[in-house]
Formats: sequence, C-alpha cells, structure tokens
Amino acid sequence: MIRPGPRNSITDVAGLAVGNAEDRTLLTGVTAVIPATPAVAAIDVRGGGPGTRESDALGPLGTVEVVHGIALSGGSAYGLDAAGGVMDWLRSQARGFAVGDARVPIVPGAIIFDLATGGPKSWETPPWWRLGRAAAEAAAADFALGNAGAGLGARAGGLKGGLGTASFVADGVTVGALAVANPLGSVVMPGTRAPWAWWLEQAGEWGGVTPPSGAPSTLEHAFSGGARANTTLAVVATDARLTRAEAGRIATMAHDGFARAIRPVHAPLDGDTVFVLATGSAGPPGDLAALSRLGMLAADCVARAITRGVVEAEPLAGLPAWRNLPG
Repeated sequence: MIRPGPRNSITDVAGLAVGNAEDRTLLTGVTAVIPATPAVAAIDVRGGGPGTRESDALGPLGTVEVVHGIALSGGSAYGLDAAGGVMDWLRSQARGFAVGDARVPIVPGAIIFDLATGGPKSWETPPWWRLGRAAAEAAAADFALGNAGAGLGARAGGLKGGLGTASFVADGVTVGALAVANPLGSVVMPGTRAPWAWWLEQAGEWGGVTPPSGAPSTLEHAFSGGARANTTLAVVATDARLTRAEAGRIATMAHDGFARAIRPVHAPLDGDTVFVLATGSAGPPGDLAALSRLGMLAADCVARAITRGVVEAEPLAGLPAWRNLPG
C-alpha cells in the first residue's frame, strides 16, 4: 500500500528538518534541509543554466560520501552565499568533519533566479549568507509552504511559484520531496487550473481539481515574459540505506517528476537540479526492483511537491496565484 506520510512532507523521513528565512523587502529567501546525522547524498542537474555549490563533491568521481545539510536559495548567483550561512550554523552546533580543531560541514546548494520578482537591488550587503544561517537555525519538522523560504520570490510560468513538499510511505520505507517551483514552464493545463500532474494527487492536496474533459484542449504554452532565467530545485529524502551510486540513480529518476508537473521543462535557462539524501534507518532496498520502485515514488513525490508549491502560493508582486484562477 502506498500512502502519504503523516505530514505529507519531506520531514516524514525521520531525523530530517527544514527551515525557512525570508527578506520580504527584497522578495527573496532561503530554505535549509538539515539531517540529524550526516546523510549519503547525490545530485543530478538537467537544466541548461544551473547555479550550484559543492556539486562536484557529490558527483561519481567525488570523494565526499555524506553531507550535513542542503541550501536552496533565491538571489541568483548571489544566493550561493546561503550555503555559507548554513555551514556556520552547523559549525556552531559542532557538526561537520573534524579537521584539527575546526569543524567543516559539507553543505551543497543551488539557487533560483528571483531578482526580477521585485524589491530593491541596491543592497549594501547581500543578505543570503544571513538568511542561510537563519533558515538552518529555524529548521524543524513543520515549516511554511508557498511564499516561504526560497519559494518567496519564485514564479511558475505566468503564476506565482513557491515552496512545496510531499511524501509517500510504502513497504516500510519513507520517501519525501521538497521543491522550489520557479520554472519557465507552466504547471497547469492551458486555459484551466488543472495541474499537469492532477492524476498524482493524494489526500486532496490541491482540492481534487481535474481537467474539464480529462485532456487539455491545446498543447500550446504562452511564455510569460519570454525565456527568462528560471529554475526548479528539488530535494528528495528517504530513510532507505543507499550507496552514493544508488542515490545518484534515484536523483536521475526523480527528474521525471519535473516532466510530469511542468511543461516545458529543463529549458535552456532553467537550472533544474535534484539532490538526494539517504539517512539509512530503514535498511537497504531488497533488490534492483525495490530500488526502481523507490525511484518511481521519488519522481511522483517531486511532481506533487512542485505542484503543491504553486497551489500553496499567494499573489505577490503582480503575479497571480493558482488559487485565484477561474474554475
């Protein structure tokens, strides 16, 4: 039996916490994902314009096996500073690799482009390091969605984007996803409020909205503002015990969730990126079929988290919200 976890959240994976921090003047923010103990990690980047930090360390030739946190941020390239703030909070908690008398937490990160959403651009000191530390300090099992954290300044096609999450529990294993939905493409069918991923909805996540006739009337997509710098980010977490290679395979499969929820996806200026964290408390997959099933559920969770990020968002800076669409 496959069902959502009790929170329908990435934090249904035991030992995982998520924190948000925002600058509501600049309309930007940071989301930090903090495992209670170091987690095996992997990354898969599919967008044409990524902005990442420590991504090579998670690659197949990297030596680092585990990470201490993940930083997702607005601010475009400026937002890569957020990982430093998350690192500093982790260091203050004596987390990280011991190097002599120092502690060095490993915190990969990725950013979305939200600089065109609104707010002044004449800051004296970029705020993202400070926001990263505040997000890590705020990490908990429950956290805000929609216009929160790295989702504050997000847009999704012509709609307000945002932060979303979802989970599944199946066969004694939990898998969850967290997404910052900021794509060039749309998460809804043209002329409707029905999500492309409507058929994946669980427990009324977005109100049971289905296509009027079960299929879109057109496949056209009206680009809002032309091809901008956009990005959707996702973190997949599971309590399965995975090798780094297995986590990398889950990251690859999880990208299918982008395609189930967004059209078009992985555009030339999107920085679409998936991180995977595996805590290992539930034991290893029994065989390759079980690993494949985990990847399938991860992709479905990602699609649901992306859609939920848009569904939960509120109007901001002239961007309409999904909840205000007719029908």
